[in-house]
Amino acid sequence: MPFFQAIQGVIVILIIVVLGYLLTRKGWLDAGAQTLFPRLINYVALPAYATWNLMTTFDRDKLLAVLPGMLVPLLAMLLSFAVGCTLSRLLAIPRGRRGAWRSMFFVSSSIFVGLPVNVALFGESSIPYVLLYFLPNAFLFWSLGVYSISTDGELAGTPVLSLATVKNMFSPPLTAFTLATALVLLGATLPPVLASTFKNLGAMTVPLSLLFIGMVIHAAGLKSIRLDKDSAFLLLGRFVISPLSVIVVAYFIPIPALMRNVFIIQAAMPAMAQTSIVARLYGADTRYAAVQTSLTVVASLLAIPILMTLL
Repeated sequence: MPFFQAIQGVIVILIIVVLGYLLTRKGWLDAGAQTLFPRLINYVALPAYATWNLMTTFDRDKLLAVLPGMLVPLLAMLLSFAVGCTLSRLLAIPRGRRGAWRSMFFVSSSIFVGLPVNVALFGESSIPYVLLYFLPNAFLFWSLGVYSISTDGELAGTPVLSLATVKNMFSPPLTAFTLATALVLLGATLPPVLASTFKNLGAMTVPLSLLFIGMVIHAAGLKSIRLDKDSAFLLLGRFVISPLSVIVVAYFIPIPALMRNVFIIQAAMPAMAQTSIVARLYGADTRYAAVQTSLTVVASLLAIPILMTLL
């Protein structure tokens, strides 16, 4: 039973991606939807989700209590990012794809897949640690990850320290995430009507992202999904290097055993579905991002049982 509960989130992802593929094939989702979905997610759904999630999960005392433990996933993801940057150069991944590959290498789907998997493995007591991992994961994706992807497209050749870079790193989701964190630390709470509104708007995030991946895969063709050099090392990053980074950092920064195990599982989840959305927004290789993301989802069906056995 725990095994099937643990892979349930992954199976749900695959079902919605396939639905997006089929609806596109049928003609219900057209080119207009491929433009609408990324904008709707980036400017409406994700900012609402980040605000609702943070401000209804944490209060000031809870956030301050767990913040020290957040250092472990933060440093682990930065270590994984450094490894990914090095490998992307050694593998000679083309510039139009390199940023998306790096982003998928070091950040994971820590809520949609990570939450049900951790609850199945460790019970309800794991939820605070799941959310604790989510904070740096979201921050680094919407900063380093978005910057990396943007250099594949419209910011190609732009220096890291530039006005354009800073502007694009502080995307609507990251801005909402930052403001919500500040409000929590100030002791503010969301009025019930806003909490309900943001919750419902935020609920669109994952389904729309996964439908979009299905749309892009249809446009690219199923034959584009194959295991090559890029994807093999990406899978190595997601399911080996990223969890090992947590183990290394946790060796030097001791944390409770349950927190450590949750962080390891979180680090080994599939790539974030929003990667292809951001690629679309910045004119990067959207097909490549969608195909590689889907591969990590399929591979996680094998990785999750192995991790369950090891932990």
